[in-house]
Amino acid sequence: MASGGRTLHQLRHCLVTHLAEPGAQMPILMSKSRHTSPTSLAIYAEPTFDAVAAATTALDPDRRQ
Repeated sequence: MASGGRTLHQLRHCLVTHLAEPGAQMPILMSKSRHTSPTSLAIYAEPTFDAVAAATTALDPDRRQ
């Protein structure tokens, strides 16, 4: 199975997350996921721990590790 056993819904969730992490703009995310509301899109864009850590570092590079 080409999807690795994942459902279309799960694949869409992964796509939006992977696009959102490096900073894809909201209109792109909404277009790719076919959502018409930012609120409904928000449940798909769940950042990983590494993405949150990278954003924290970018916002406060002098933060003690």
